[in-house]
Formats: sequence, structure tokens, C-alpha cells
Amino acid sequence: MLNLYNLHIEEIYLHQVGNVSKNETLLLSENPQELNDESNALLKQYFSKPFMQKEENYFHFEHETDLDFHPLHELITTVFDNPSALGEASKKIAKHLYDSSNHQHIKSGELFVVYFTNIQLDNEKVDAIGVFKSELKNPFLKFNAQDNQFQMLLDEGVDLNKLDKGALIFNSEKEAGYRILSVDSNRYDTKYWLEDFLAITPFEDAIFQTKKYLKFCQDFAKDVVLPAEDKKEEVLFMNRSMNFFAKNDNFEESNFINEVIENPDLIPEFKHYKESQAPKYKIEDLTEFPIANNAVTAARKKSKNVIALDTNVQLKLDFINPESADKFLEKGWDEERQMYYYLVYFNKEIKG
Repeated sequence: MLNLYNLHIEEIYLHQVGNVSKNETLLLSENPQELNDESNALLKQYFSKPFMQKEENYFHFEHETDLDFHPLHELITTVFDNPSALGEASKKIAKHLYDSSNHQHIKSGELFVVYFTNIQLDNEKVDAIGVFKSELKNPFLKFNAQDNQFQMLLDEGVDLNKLDKGALIFNSEKEAGYRILSVDSNRYDTKYWLEDFLAITPFEDAIFQTKKYLKFCQDFAKDVVLPAEDKKEEVLFMNRSMNFFAKNDNFEESNFINEVIENPDLIPEFKHYKESQAPKYKIEDLTEFPIANNAVTAARKKSKNVIALDTNVQLKLDFINPESADKFLEKGWDEERQMYYYLVYFNKEIKG
């Protein structure tokens, strides 16, 4: 669990990074930025807010040979070992970003390299290094009163309500390539930011495993359960899946299959689907893992418990216990109308 509310900016360096393929320049600052109370508060919100609003999908540095050859891992380690080295390290980080900016679509921008303290990560206080790039400039008006006359000036600058690109590198799990969060508002060049510059891959922790397995279940429900049965059973399968994850601390696949798949004919289909599709979700050998509750909560919010009918009627199965649908919702066929129908049982209407 991540808590950024009390993070503190220890030091911040600012550089200008152009597009190397367009022969744009790289401008490096020698000294850290001086902040007052107002600018400090605004920048803390600018840097931290995007990470508070998204799921905690952690990444880590990865190199095909060894992390010692990763262009950023050694620099980050140097700074964590000696925070006073941030200035020189930030120049090298800016140079690496400049060398990675070799596609004509990549925009020039300002690069912030920041040292943070007082961050809570999984109930432990850790330091972090932030690398943020601003790319898009927005127009704004400034007003100047002089000699009983207002002067209107048009300028452009960075919108502090929207971070273009950023990464938080936490001083945690160094040997595995550190724990890293990344945001990218400008999706046209995600590959260059994640792969060419940061060179990071998803951290296959409990959050990653829980998310990937639930996504696999969702696609199995859509691709196999729905064609074999109907929309109601597709929704019920996902409800049972979500409830299994919500009530257990650890996932065990054989228990999951026994509890969630009610139709025995679908058990071999489930196993075959996993065998053929597992590489897509990176769950080839995944049969046991600790369940991350926050990942289950996030997936439940996105789960669609709605049966949409071609008669412009929708049935929302909004219940915790999936067996409610078996008790109070029946599907049938009307010979006279030659149409399917749902029969819903209830005691009273609940006023909204």
C-alpha cells in the first residue's frame, strides 16, 4: 500500500531535453532549484497526484544480461547510497533520455529529477527518486496593471494539473531492480518512455498475479462460458470468481475450479483455455499465489454485472452472493411470442 501524502522534496534538478533526431539541444543545470513554500506545495501535488489516482501496477528495471548493465539502475543505486550525488546523476539521466529521444514524434520538454523522503510503502518509510518530463505547453493569460490601464499578455507554460510522463523509483527490492511506478498521459510514444528510456517490465508480485488471473477469468467467461451457456451464467461465473478471490488470502487453482465452475463440462474447457492462452497473461505455471485485496477491489469495480437485452431492458445483478441469481432469477422461452424471458422474484421494491 502506497501513501504519498507526507512525502517531502529534498532536492530537485531541472534540465531541458530536446529531440536528438531533430538536432534539438540538451541543456543541463548545474545547481538544484530553490523552492519556496508555495512552489514546494504545488510541485508536491503535481508530482504525486497521478500516482494516487491509478492502480499500483509496479515495474522493475530489467536487462537481458545483468542489471549492472542497465543504464539507470547503477545511477539510481548511486543516489540512494549517497543522495548528494543527485546533481551529477540527474545530468546522466537527462543525457540518457536525450539519447532515447530519437523518433520524430517525441516532443522536447523539461526533465525534473527529484529526491523524495517520507514515503510510506507497505507500512515502511522509504526514499524515492522521481523522474518527470513535461512535454505539452498550454496557453494562459497574464494581466498587468499600469497607469490605470490593464495590459493583457499571452504566454504558455506547464499545466500543474496534468503530469505528462513520470516515474517513481522506490528504494525497495534493489536486487530485483527496484519497485517502480510509471505514468504516461501522452500514449503516442509509450514505447520510448517505458522500454527505451526506463527499460522496465511489470513486477510479477501478488498484485500483478491477482490482476492477470482475474483478467484471464474474465476472458474465459466471455470466450467460453457465454457461447456455451448464456449471459447470465457469464456474469455469475465472474461473480463467483470475484467472491472466491475476495474471501481467500491465498489462491489455489484446484479449490478455485471446484468452487467456481459449477458446470463440470466446463472444467476441461477451462484447463484447455489456460493451456492455450496462459502466455498472453503470463500465468503459465501459476497455480498458487497470495491474493492482493486491493487488486480484487479494483477489478470488482470494473466488473460488468449487467445483462443487456435487445428490447432496451437491462438487468443489473448487484449482489454479493452469486447464488441469489439462481434463487430469484429464472430464464425461459415463451412459445407464443417466440422470445426468451427473465422472471425476477422479489419481496418489495427498494426506493433509491
